Amino acid sequence: MDFIKYRKISFAFSTIYIIIGLALILVRGLNLDIDFTSGTMFEILSENFISDEDIRKITDDIDAQMHINRLGENNSTILLKTAKNLSTEELNVVKAKFEESYGIKSEMITSRTIEASMGSEIRNKAILATLISIVGILIYVSLRFKLDYGIAAIVALFHDIIFMVASYSIFNIPINSSFIAAILTVLGYSINDTIVIFDRIRENLKLYPNKTTYDIVNTSVKQSMARTINTSLTTLTAIVILYIFGVNEVRVLSLPLMIGVVIGTYSTIFIASPLWYMIRSKKEEAK
Repeated sequence: MDFIKYRKISFAFSTIYIIIGLALILVRGLNLDIDFTSGTMFEILSENFISDEDIRKITDDIDAQMHINRLGENNSTILLKTAKNLSTEELNVVKAKFEESYGIKSEMITSRTIEASMGSEIRNKAILATLISIVGILIYVSLRFKLDYGIAAIVALFHDIIFMVASYSIFNIPINSSFIAAILTVLGYSINDTIVIFDRIRENLKLYPNKTTYDIVNTSVKQSMARTINTSLTTLTAIVILYIFGVNEVRVLSLPLMIGVVIGTYSTIFIASPLWYMIRSKKEEAK
C-alpha cells in the first residue's frame, strides 16, 4: 500500500472529523463531568429498570435539569448529575426516596460533591500535566532525532488529543479525570509507535541512500506495520475485556483508552509519517 499517496485523504478525514467535533463544542459545549465543573453526582445500582420519567418524579424537586445517564449491563447503573452542590439533607432525601420507592439498599446509592474551586483546580492541573507531557516528548524526540522528526511527532500528538476531544464531543461522552489519565497514557503509547517508525526511517535513509524519501517512508511504514497492528490489537483486546467485565470505575478509564489506541495507531501511520515526508521534502526543495 502506498501510504504517502493517500495522505491527502487521511488529512482530509481528520480535518473534517475534527471540525465537526469542534463545531459541536461551540454549539452545545463539552459534556464535562463534575470533576471539571462543580456539582453533585449520584451512582445508583438497581436490579430493576427505572424509567427516566420515574427518576424525574424523585429528582425534579431538587433539580428539574438533573442529567440522567445509564451504564452497565441492562443499564443497571444510573448516574444522576446536577450542577448544584446539594446539602446533606437533600442528598438524604433523594436516597430515601429511591429506597422507599424501589427498595434499593442505601449501600447501593453513592454520591459525591465537587466544589467549584476544586473543579477549577483539577481542570487547571490536567491542562498543565498534558502540556508538560507534550513539552517533555518534544525535547526527547528532538534530542534523539532531528527537529523535523520532533515537529511531525508533536503535530501528530496534538492531532490525537484534538481527535479524542472531538470524539467525546460528537458522541456526547462525559469527560472526567479518567479522560486526562487516558490522554497521558495514549500520548506515551502513540509516541512510542511513532518513534518505532521514525527509527526505521532513519535506518533506511542510511541503508538506501539512493532511494527517494517517498520510497523510504513507504518502505519503513510497511516494515513496521505488522508490529504496530499486532501491538495495538493486543492492547485493544485487553482494554475491551476490562470494559466488558470491569466495574464502572474501570470502564470509565477503558473507554478513552480504546478510542486513544485506535487514534494513536491511525495517526502514527497516516499522519506522523506522511507529515515527516512533507517536512523533509520541503527541506530538500529548499536546498
